[in-house]
Amino acid sequence: MSMGSGDAELNIRQWLKEERLVAKEQKDPRAEMHLLIRYPQGPQGHMFAVVIPKGRDLVAVSSMTRVDEGQQKEMATHMKEDKETWLEWIHDVRLQLIRTSVDWGIHMGHEGDQKTGPLQAFNVSLPLWFDGLTKNDFMHTLRRLWLAKLGVIHEIKFTHGPGVGKPGPVDDWVKAKQEGKTPTVTSDESSEQSTHHEIEFDEKMSFGSGFDPSEWA
Repeated sequence: MSMGSGDAELNIRQWLKEERLVAKEQKDPRAEMHLLIRYPQGPQGHMFAVVIPKGRDLVAVSSMTRVDEGQQKEMATHMKEDKETWLEWIHDVRLQLIRTSVDWGIHMGHEGDQKTGPLQAFNVSLPLWFDGLTKNDFMHTLRRLWLAKLGVIHEIKFTHGPGVGKPGPVDDWVKAKQEGKTPTVTSDESSEQSTHHEIEFDEKMSFGSGFDPSEWA
């Protein structure tokens, strides 16, 4: 007998409780359940969205990373001084994400109609279908996504410095707002009014979630 969304939600909440992971409920009319959780536990944990979209037999786990303003400026300098090396670096970042075997997307800075850089944000995500949903699979999914994030974060720090402790701009979100579309990530201060959230903390970068359940429709 296959698991339903109600059973999946009960199981996930119980697993989070057992592992002492903090969860924050989010209002989301498109989801049966939308939680923000901190993983690993503790103040240095990253934020992940755990979403059961309405009408789907899966759980989607995702996390967004926004690149520090200072690191973006270093990237912009790198782009101007040595374009070929910059292109090789961003190519390597894409390959690194591919090798993690997670779903991913990146947001590059705009220059006119071209998205040449710098790297402004990236997202990692994985779906877990109900017929394969166990505590082991759920916890290992969080771990895989966390390690995928860390790999890129440390590569950014190694190449472009620690940053200034302030999240940089994300041109894709600005453009979406100008076009009257709802950006996939908004500030945590407006979390009570929004179905998407950004959590800013940890390693002088900001972490959050902008999973869109329609992506799995």
